[in-house]
Amino acid sequence: MTIVDIDDNLRLLGTAHISKASADAARREVSEYEPDIVAIELCKSRLDALSRPERFDNETLGKVLREGKAPLVLFQSMLAVEQRRMGLAEGEKPGTDLLAAMQAASEAQKEVALVDRDIQTTLRRAWRRMRFREKWRVMSALLFQEEEDEEIQVDELLENTDLITELMGELRDVAPAAGEVLIDERDEFLASSIQQLRPEGKVLAVIGAGHLEGVAAHLRNNIEVDKERLRELNRVEPPHRAWKGVKWGIPVLMLGLFAWMASQGDMAALKEAAITWLALNAVLAALGAAIARGHPLSILTAAIASPITSLNPMLAAGWFAGLVQLNVAAPSTKDLQAFLKLDQLSLFWKNKVGRVLLVTAFANLGSTAGAWIAGSAIIGSLL
Repeated sequence: MTIVDIDDNLRLLGTAHISKASADAARREVSEYEPDIVAIELCKSRLDALSRPERFDNETLGKVLREGKAPLVLFQSMLAVEQRRMGLAEGEKPGTDLLAAMQAASEAQKEVALVDRDIQTTLRRAWRRMRFREKWRVMSALLFQEEEDEEIQVDELLENTDLITELMGELRDVAPAAGEVLIDERDEFLASSIQQLRPEGKVLAVIGAGHLEGVAAHLRNNIEVDKERLRELNRVEPPHRAWKGVKWGIPVLMLGLFAWMASQGDMAALKEAAITWLALNAVLAALGAAIARGHPLSILTAAIASPITSLNPMLAAGWFAGLVQLNVAAPSTKDLQAFLKLDQLSLFWKNKVGRVLLVTAFANLGSTAGAWIAGSAIIGSLL
């Protein structure tokens, strides 16, 4: 394991989050270094997910769908695919080193500090910063990578922490905006959080080896904690005003066109436009749900909901299709546990939890495409 001493009262331990050797090293450092505070690269949300995975139940999944967070969960799950897969190959759960450090600190009656930024904030900031091309690159890299590229040996990771840095660097190459948020910003946030602990006593910080160099660089410069900068790092930028305009513009435009055709008494044109709107919205939303291998009732729900939800920016066809999928093909506890491991990308289609999320996301994509294509066709016919 890599150890960096910033000074006599601050030590950084770089670990691989999937290894028994890392867990042993964390326990050993808590015992031998005898810190007053053990800083852990976790936030409360990630700690709950690691220590109490059973909390991810059907009720939680339903809440995810109702709050429109399915795409975010998919993004988070796919980013964790490699780490989860390697963790399973090693025979340890992801985060075993961090949990071991916490357990050792508790047994030694040491204070524990969670020093990472909330995972939802990090993912939202990354998603908002990424351009469409970057999002596509990330998804393609995760979904369509070559089979041999997936077989990264855990022993190699443990013996060469630079490989972890290299993997994080590859993310920056694929999606620079995501790399900035997931790597650079977190380095800064972790360093600032650790810096705040220094006046309170001797600190041992257990962090991923990929963050070690960046965090150490910040701490060696003895940075002052800038509260304004921390607020900025915790801020999730609202959607661009242009996107809000488009989101509301299409429904307003379409309703206006329908009203105008009705006021002109051109019922033939109104009927043709209504059929175009209903058909394209219904077919493409249903196609999205079908690609996700949704239940027939979910596919039907997507088809019925899409023409209506496309005229209301506060609703989404995928939410309804996903909730129907959740009820007609309810995941079992075994399904939930298997999805949390996510050792195979095929689980998105085979596992009932993955299928609920995919039905929600793909039905929404189909509905959005249907609204754009139908709107363009209707306007084109009028022109």
